[in-house]
Amino acid sequence: MKNNVKLLILGALTLAASAVAAQTVRKTPYWASIEEPEARMRTGPSTEFPVKWVYKRQDLPVKVIAVHEVWRKVEDPDGDQGWMHVRLLSPTRTAIVIAPGISELRDAPSGTARISWRLEKGVIGKIDDCQKGWCRLDITGRIGYIEASRVWGEEAP
Repeated sequence: MKNNVKLLILGALTLAASAVAAQTVRKTPYWASIEEPEARMRTGPSTEFPVKWVYKRQDLPVKVIAVHEVWRKVEDPDGDQGWMHVRLLSPTRTAIVIAPGISELRDAPSGTARISWRLEKGVIGKIDDCQKGWCRLDITGRIGYIEASRVWGEEAP
């Protein structure tokens, strides 16, 4: 019985290690988002390096530009770069409205489509299906299309 338990634990550990290893093989650059309510960006890939920024914006999009073991070098929407532990990041694609003033979320990917919502600079939503200068954006269930030039997190990394 003890051997079976040991084998089960060993199997679970191997599976967990495989999941972490799978995260490291993604080709950079790629998009991710901050998963935690608070995340520290460091000057290097270790807790020995000083904290550069503390982010308190869950779902903020980041571009992963390098990988070192369980650390990811990321770039934020302002262009700042530093290192974050992989557990602070999510593969969920998000985007942040960067255009000044009010942006329009439309029912279809067209400048003549009905405006369904108006968005201020700094609004974050889940992004997918970017084509021909428009991206589908989901802001807590409010879904529509926004011009790709008005958000950060949409271009091919």
